[in-house]
This record gives sequence, C-alpha cells and structure tokens, in this order.
Amino acid sequence: MPKMKTKSGAKKRFTLTGTGKIKRKHAFKSHILTKKTTKQKRNLTHITLVSSADMNRVKDMLNM
Repeated sequence: MPKMKTKSGAKKRFTLTGTGKIKRKHAFKSHILTKKTTKQKRNLTHITLVSSADMNRVKDMLNM
C-alpha cells in the first residue's frame, strides 16, 4: 500500500504544539486592510488554537 499523503493546504496552515494541540492563524488579515480598524488588525495578528469541534477534521487532513 502507498503512504497516505497529507493535504498540502493543511500542511501550510497548521502546526503542532509540543502537547499535541494544533495552532492556526486568524483569517481576514491578508487584504482589504484599510477598512478594518487598527484594533481589529492587531487582534487578528495573534496565533490561536484550533477549536475542539474542528480538531478531528484537521487531524484527518494532516494524517494524524
């Protein structure tokens, strides 16, 4: 049997922490930034964790 391939989009977007949680970036920070407030852009900068509802789906994409 061939090896299972990781989804290349997921591999670019998610990283693992040391305890096995999955880190992600916030959306809405890439373009059309002039109409967003400074506070909104600053709060989108921080990295957060994937929610528990999406954890199994992301793990399947990463073949974990």
